[in-house]
Amino acid sequence: MARSQSTFSKREKEKNRLKKREEKQQKKEERKANSGGGSFESMLAYVDENGMITNTPPDPNKKRVEVDAESIELGVPRRSQADADAVRTGRVDFFDHSKGFGFIIEQGSQERYFVHVSGLDEEVKEGDVVTYDLERGPKGMNAVRVHKYSAPPAAPATEAQ
Repeated sequence: MARSQSTFSKREKEKNRLKKREEKQQKKEERKANSGGGSFESMLAYVDENGMITNTPPDPNKKRVEVDAESIELGVPRRSQADADAVRTGRVDFFDHSKGFGFIIEQGSQERYFVHVSGLDEEVKEGDVVTYDLERGPKGMNAVRVHKYSAPPAAPATEAQ
């Protein structure tokens, strides 16, 4: 006598497959029954003056505001020349002379910038106050053209009489 080729697991899989097919058919029939007509007008969406999506068309009698396309800036606003030429000062937080790199912490913002020995104009050591420029490197902003900071000469003090 030969055994049946259908095992329990095969029969269960077939039952599940048929059950899923029936559920899918029921959902499809429910969607058809609950649809609101499907006319073209019901599918339209409008954008109001604030950029919000709405189902009411805009009022043609309402005054429109004209915008000059040239005045729109996309992305990051351009830096002014004063920002680009600003002298940055900071303190050398770490510098390894054997490996030729270190980090500078900017005064004020406490941002930390990488500095390589090729970006130094003179020898620096940890704790020195320096001035520098920034350039974008492969992993972020790098300090370049690094000089030791020399404070401007103080105004002569007047003696009190």
